[in-house]
Amino acid sequence: MMGVAALVVGVGVLVWAYHQVVNPPPPKICGSPNGPPVTSPRIKLSDGRYLAYKERGVPKEEAKYKVILVHGFDNSKDIYLPLSQDLIDELGLYLVTFDRAGYGESDPNPKRLVKSEAFDLQELADQLELGPKFHVIGVSIGTYPIWACLKYIPHRLAGAALVVPVVNYWWPSFPSDLASRNYKKQLARDQWKLRIAHHIPGLTYWWLTQKWFPSSSVLERHPTIFSKQDVEIIQTMSKIPMPDEHKIRQQGVYESLHRDLMVHFGKWDFDPMELKNPFPNNEGSVHLWQAYHDQMVPFEMQRYLAQKLPWIQYHELPDSGHLIIHHCKLCEAIFRSLLLGEECSVACNGVPQ
Repeated sequence: MMGVAALVVGVGVLVWAYHQVVNPPPPKICGSPNGPPVTSPRIKLSDGRYLAYKERGVPKEEAKYKVILVHGFDNSKDIYLPLSQDLIDELGLYLVTFDRAGYGESDPNPKRLVKSEAFDLQELADQLELGPKFHVIGVSIGTYPIWACLKYIPHRLAGAALVVPVVNYWWPSFPSDLASRNYKKQLARDQWKLRIAHHIPGLTYWWLTQKWFPSSSVLERHPTIFSKQDVEIIQTMSKIPMPDEHKIRQQGVYESLHRDLMVHFGKWDFDPMELKNPFPNNEGSVHLWQAYHDQMVPFEMQRYLAQKLPWIQYHELPDSGHLIIHHCKLCEAIFRSLLLGEECSVACNGVPQ
């Protein structure tokens, strides 16, 4: 009898320990009694969540172009964009950035899907009265909301740019040999990270918080993922004050970083390579910017995607890495190409001429 009781107690302890390790702590929601304060303007979405945003550029009423830019992994509405005031004035640019669900001061969305990101963006545009059409730009993993916009709200878009868009190795249209070959080029820690996020997402929190094995080259800022140009950009950015950087993860890493990985690398409701041209009459354009030396996004897979979607204007930068949105001349080229249709002539060093 005592042996049975001991077994029951032992199993109970193991189950408790498992849940303690696997289950993430609840998020510290901004504005709640134990959460961080709300310091930014926010809109209330139709499902009751709040979305924080930041406006830049010329006054909305005077703008020629209205753009919503979507930040990437471990970033926020305060993303560093080296746009000069002269360029902003020349373009007549009104720019909105926002904290995606769970990041910064935006409420978490435990039901977050690829699709829901597009409708968060659309509600933001409507509440800010951006008009029937607007431009969108997504950066890195922040491009899955842009793919969702192209799928679910193409009629609202004046144009779109996908900047170093992270691919999902499980998109059905990728040939298995291409996906497998590029997947295996990653560090083992990242292969495990993506495998867990895709196949057993319930273990994502455990994998990314355990201390026994390396878990993510991005979170660890592993030097092998940065190109020479990336390192130069990082050195430049290190000299620029970013007083709100600590807010990115302030509500917890699970509903921001981990949820991002589970959504992007999970199973999608559609295959991006089966999308139709949202601008059949050339009334707008879609651009994809890829860096040849991007160690996080394989150029081979991006080239294949661009071939499958010939209506996308594909720009490949020969000597650049993943951080091109933070490079002064490249950031300018991305905006000029999207808004003005200017061609980007790139020199051998990866910088527009």
